[in-house]
Amino acid sequence: MKTINLLKNLIVVFLITFLGGCNSNSARKESKEIDISFKEETHNFTEFEKELVIDILTDSEKEIRALLPKLPVGIKVIVEIVDWDIDVVGGVTGRAESNTPPVIMIQVSNTFPGGVVSAIHAGLRSTVYHEFHHLSLGWAIQDNKYIPEIPIATVIEGLAEVFAEEYTKVIYLENQIPENINVDDWITEILALSADADYQTWMFQHPDGRTSIGYRTGNYLIKQAMSNSGKTILELSTLSPDELIKLAGYSY
Repeated sequence: MKTINLLKNLIVVFLITFLGGCNSNSARKESKEIDISFKEETHNFTEFEKELVIDILTDSEKEIRALLPKLPVGIKVIVEIVDWDIDVVGGVTGRAESNTPPVIMIQVSNTFPGGVVSAIHAGLRSTVYHEFHHLSLGWAIQDNKYIPEIPIATVIEGLAEVFAEEYTKVIYLENQIPENINVDDWITEILALSADADYQTWMFQHPDGRTSIGYRTGNYLIKQAMSNSGKTILELSTLSPDELIKLAGYSY
């Protein structure tokens, strides 16, 4: 997942926190396209943390909307603090909850080194890019526009991750194929899975110890499709999973 210079992040967090405390009356940015709320059932955000989240979300939404014309309007973003160990993704994760209405859930870990503010700086922007890409395609938990089979999930997650990498320049080592791995073996394994293959096993934690198999394989497939076709990630985002797999040099 992301390669993070923690010391640099902590210095930036200190400076921004100090300056932010000296300018606590600054107005929040607003956007008509997103509705940001904070779920505080177990943990509360500070006002500074809320301001920081709103600034990053608002700026990111404008940038992404200029890139993805199919991104829906009126996106509701719900942000919460969790106790999860998600350091490998910069302390932030998320999910596209639904398409109608468009809802994104974002979790910020308070166990990330440096705390919530450090996690927001390290992980929020790339998470927003990833999840908004899902909404632009209609990939969501509650009313998914795709059949949620593992090969399709692999390609869709790969698209979102490469899109986030391309435009935020943040790299997740957890989403890259490990060294000394025969990637063709993983791809063959993924594409041969039955329709009822377990999502948790193949996208997150496999019993054999492998993690994020679908994300890693999808990332590789999309980069191969880009290399083979000469198309950009935006051009690839208009194609079907079948077309993308073929462009990567495989069949499904």
